[in-house]
This record gives sequence, structure tokens and C-alpha cells, in this order.
Amino acid sequence: MTKSPNFYPVILAGGRGTRFWPLSRKKRAKQLLALDGKQTMIQQTVARLLPLASAKRFWIITNDDLRPAIGKQLPKLPKAQILAEPVGRNTAPAIGLAAFLLLRTDPDAVLGLFPSDHVIAEEQQYREALQAGIMIAAEGENIVVLGIQPTRPETGYGYIEVGSTTPGGALRVRRFTEKPDSVKAQEFLAAGNYFWNSGMFLWSARTLASALQEHLPKTAALLEQIAAAFGTRRFPSVLRKLYPRCENISVDYALLEPRSAKGEQAANIFCIPANFGWNDLGSWTALHEHHTAKSHPPEDNLVASFGSFLLNAHGNYVYAPGKFVAAVGVRDLVVVETPDALLITTRQQAQDVGKVVKHLDEKKLHKLV
Repeated sequence: MTKSPNFYPVILAGGRGTRFWPLSRKKRAKQLLALDGKQTMIQQTVARLLPLASAKRFWIITNDDLRPAIGKQLPKLPKAQILAEPVGRNTAPAIGLAAFLLLRTDPDAVLGLFPSDHVIAEEQQYREALQAGIMIAAEGENIVVLGIQPTRPETGYGYIEVGSTTPGGALRVRRFTEKPDSVKAQEFLAAGNYFWNSGMFLWSARTLASALQEHLPKTAALLEQIAAAFGTRRFPSVLRKLYPRCENISVDYALLEPRSAKGEQAANIFCIPANFGWNDLGSWTALHEHHTAKSHPPEDNLVASFGSFLLNAHGNYVYAPGKFVAAVGVRDLVVVETPDALLITTRQQAQDVGKVVKHLDEKKLHKLV
């Protein structure tokens, strides 16, 4: 696989951990970076992208709790390019900072945005899809998203509505729709021209910086100032001072939705349809789905405990290390215990865990999150 000379992977690590409550960020740093296999999730993410870019081109955006562990797990990556947000500000400021940093050193840079909690089964097909997307992103003011063929009416993912097909096989994007209700999700699945939004995007640094300046001008100005201080002694203090003033907003809401509102032809947003065995391990539900598909446990019950007794139980996920677990007559539950918190929900509603985190923030119970 030939390395793309101007391709820079930007990996977001720890940004969506609210979906794993009641494990706090510090607990996740110890327990949840290795969700699948012997390598941690971020090690797997880097390994499957290395055929496309050298280690010195990777950037990691994370938080203070995870940064030391990531530095140890990825010793070949430049330490200065593992950046810790002073506060979480969602995906738009995170990837925007990378864009302004790279714009100063490589005007032709093409950035890829990659969450660190994805599983990819067919890595060769994955890289081929990325290479096709990199070419489109490098050609002009284009934005590329990898779209996943939906297999069920999932309410936990965003959706991409596509229109016409380009000569190269990419699809023009009509609009992005955030997590729909079950009725809408059924409609999208039946329509046939909707894909799951994988959260993986490609664009040039110029395109992304321009989009930020158009749609988030105040945040763009702050990010430019932070990027100008990179490599100097002032950088840590400038980052701490200015980054919290950036808007707390996702790429989808900040850039993709207003860009797609310009119309299918004018927006220049393209979807690469992909089928490479994708799973987003960003929630307890997805984690249950992934591991049951691999290990086929009896009655689809996944139990992490000292011991267990299961009777008339089906499709449950129980995480209670060191405890004996008895599950009798229950279905599709998610039960996660830690020393200071207990989560009880259903697999269908596990996506709402973020609302618990919002409540804890409002009550200033920060040690739990």
C-alpha cells in the first residue's frame, strides 16, 4: 500500500466517553482502551492507517487523563502531536485545531478524522475506500464521508442521505440527519439511499479551515491563535486560555449540516459507500453486539464477573468485576457496576446514558464523570 504523501490522520481519543458511563475518564484510561483484542483500540486504529501515512504524520486529540497512557502505547508518534484538550469541546474545535496547525506547515495537507473506538474487519477494503476519498478531498473544496450500508433501523447513529453517483463511484450527499426515532430509522432503511454516518471524514486543511471561518468564525479565530503558538513555550498557556472559549459543537452540526443545505451539487460533499466490517464500539450496546458476534455466548449473554448463574436470561450485558452475578428471567439489560456508581438500562436505551452525564454535570458531581 503506497503512502499518501500529504495525508494526515487525526484520531480523536476519549471524546465520546459519555456513552460509557458509569466508567469515568480515569477508569476508561485503565479499563476501556483495550475493548477488542490484545491491542488497545487506539493502537489498532493507528496500525490500520500506517500503510497510508508515516507515524510522524499522525495527530491525536485526547484529554489529560488519557494522554500519558496514549503516549506509552504509541511511542513512535511525535509526543508534541498528542494534544490534550483543556476541556472537551466536541469534534469541530478538535479537528479544526489540527487543520490550522497543518495549514501552517503543509498547505496541501489532507486530513482524515478518525474516532479511536471503531472496529474494522476488512482492513484492505477500508484502506482502498480511504485512498479513493483522499483523492477526492485533494481535488478541491470537497468533503468526503465514509458511509456504512445500514443493516437495521438503528436509532443510535446519524444518517447520510445520498443522491447522484459521480463517475468515480462516490455519491453526492443531500443531507445529514442526526439520530432518528425508530419510525424514521425504518423509513431510511426502506428508502435504500441512506447510509450510517461512520464519523470518518476527509478534507484538505484549506477546505476545513475555510468552512470553519464561514460557519464558526469566532472559534476559527481562536484556533488560529492557538495554532500560531504551537512549537513555542507559550503554546500550553495559550491552549489553556483560548480553547475553552471555542464553541462546544460537533463537526456534523457546525459544518456538515449548513454545508449540505447549499444543495446536492453546490455543497461538494461526497459519500464513499463502504462495507468493510465496521462497528462503532462507542456504547455498551455496540460492545455487546460486537462481542456476541465474535464469541457467540449462550443466549447472547455477556457477563464480566467473578462467577455467574443465568436462568431464562437472554441478550444481557453485565459488567461487575469481582462480583458473583445471578440473572434470572431478564432480557436485553445493560448492568455496569463500579465502586461508586451503578448503571441499569436496556440495550435499546443505552444510547441515553449521555443524559445521565449531563445530569451529573448539572449537579456538579464531576468525580463521577
